[in-house]
Amino acid sequence: MSVLVVGLSHRTAPVALLERVSVSGDALVKLLHDVQRDAHVAEAMVVSTCNRVEVYADVDRFHAAVTSLSRLLSTHSGVPMEQLAAHLYVHYEDRAVEHLFSVGSGLDSMVLGEGQILGQVRSALKLAQEEGTLGPTLNDLVQQSLRVGKRAHTETGIDRAGASLVGVGLTLAERVLGPIQGKRALVVGAGSMSALSAATLQRAGVTDIVVVNRTHDRAVRLAQTVGGRAAEFGELAAELARADLVISCTGATDVVITADMVTPHEMFLLDLALPHDVDFAVRNLPGVTLVDLESMQNDAVDADTDDGGRAEAVAAVRGIVAEEVTAYLSAERAARVTPTVVALRSKAAQVVEAELGRLTARVPELDGRVRDEVTQTVRRVVDKLLHEPTVRVKQLAESPAGDHYAEALRELFNLDPKVPDAVRRIEKSEPGRKEAGL
Repeated sequence: MSVLVVGLSHRTAPVALLERVSVSGDALVKLLHDVQRDAHVAEAMVVSTCNRVEVYADVDRFHAAVTSLSRLLSTHSGVPMEQLAAHLYVHYEDRAVEHLFSVGSGLDSMVLGEGQILGQVRSALKLAQEEGTLGPTLNDLVQQSLRVGKRAHTETGIDRAGASLVGVGLTLAERVLGPIQGKRALVVGAGSMSALSAATLQRAGVTDIVVVNRTHDRAVRLAQTVGGRAAEFGELAAELARADLVISCTGATDVVITADMVTPHEMFLLDLALPHDVDFAVRNLPGVTLVDLESMQNDAVDADTDDGGRAEAVAAVRGIVAEEVTAYLSAERAARVTPTVVALRSKAAQVVEAELGRLTARVPELDGRVRDEVTQTVRRVVDKLLHEPTVRVKQLAESPAGDHYAEALRELFNLDPKVPDAVRRIEKSEPGRKEAGL
């Protein structure tokens, strides 16, 4: 089996298309299970955020799996395959590992280096675990990607070099409103992005923060974390009339803020939701500025081109990713050869036991002490003969073409690496005996 990624992001697709393909809630769970049920897929995970939708799968056939996953994305989104295909990217095996590590490190984000993606990958992992679509291959890979992402943010200045989407949005807001300290802010929603928005507003010096959410208790809890207040969802229009700065990021599938809810006055609305929360018609209201993910794409790119230590931090993160990819692939290739090594030792153990049994049958009068010494000698000879080739084949397996050495070993000794039970039985029957090279 091999890891495959099929997806699209802000780098390959306009936000309007990402909005159509994005899945959440029950729709996300259904896509996850539909992927896992495909004949060519053993494990599955879906990462769906405001600027990417990616399907990760452990597959047995590349071309067939790419076709299946692409069709599933088309079916679930309602986007015709001929329209979707032009925006999809595919990563396989080594490239899939590199892509996921880069994503977790913030190198592939709309705003370079943003840290929220780690939480989003962690949420995708948790959902796949809960739904039973994850196995050891993807679980180990994703867990490692989280460690790589954490290392990248800990050891480099990528967090400082790249602002979050909210940070970029506030920068745009200040172009319209001037300094945001002392402004009245409204946060619509109470999820992870809303929490990030509220915290960013507080750090920027905004002290008057109101949170509105359909579930009022969640709005209260979020408002308390930033010293703000919560309002009922039915009071949204009234709060909009009083707000200077609005950040909306709910998980709703329909528009949350319509044009008739907004009283025209100088205000800045930042829509970070996918699908969008704010009716596009709001842009036509006097004094109102609306910025959404689509209009932020160019601004985010512009922000990333300013240096301020960014180039150095990015180079450092890319170095970490390259190092971690090499280490992961080497360990993974070495693990692949282990069944072959076990099978070789299993076959050797069977030959040894058969020959010792034949010796006992031919020389039944052999003294017990001598028999034990002969047994240990034969086993030591076999262990010493096998030690060098088994250690060497593991070392060679870490190279990009390492599988060929294991294949050669299987051909030379006519091995079945799927049946290592014999050696396990021998080790259990003789717990004091260590097997060299394993």
